[in-house]
Amino acid sequence: MMRKSDKQALAVSSSLAALLFLGGCGAEEAATSTPAASASQDTSESDQRVADAEARATEAEERAEEAEERVAELEAEAEAKAADEAADEEEPEIEAADEPAALDPELNRDQSSMTMSQQNALGSARDYLEYTAFSRSGLIEQLEFEGYSTADATSAVDSLNTDYNAQAAKAAKDYLDYSSFSRSGLIEQLMFEGYTAEQATYGVDQTGL
Repeated sequence: MMRKSDKQALAVSSSLAALLFLGGCGAEEAATSTPAASASQDTSESDQRVADAEARATEAEERAEEAEERVAELEAEAEAKAADEAADEEEPEIEAADEPAALDPELNRDQSSMTMSQQNALGSARDYLEYTAFSRSGLIEQLEFEGYSTADATSAVDSLNTDYNAQAAKAAKDYLDYSSFSRSGLIEQLMFEGYTAEQATYGVDQTGL
């Protein structure tokens, strides 16, 4: 038969065992619940990082598309500018082609009545006038010096219808570019070159001397 003290000790032992059991269960629940909470937090953070990465990727794609659009716009502008410049360069040529050729009495004169020697003398006279200024007599003398007859040289020079006032003005300017002259001295020099007094005076007047 158990004594009263033994029953009390047994009751205390049972209570302690129950407390220990409950404590163990609580620890296990706590241990079980802690990894679950941590895993849930890790998943949330991972999902957030994925979402951020996707947002950045989307933003990068949008920027790339904007850059491509800008490049396309710049290329279109460059092509349009090049086309405009090409059109501007072609317009003068078209206008020149539409205009009738200017009638040059020196180039369009009928030479069918001239002999071959006269035609050659005419070509030489044109070349000389393109190079420097000549009076009528001075150009005839130059052609004679080249071996043309007086008749051929005279025919060639007279067929040009040259403005000898303009030739005198050009000669006067050339002389002043080369050396110093008084007004009367330059007029005399031009007359020595074969210009008439009127032509020489006109030429010197154009220089302002």
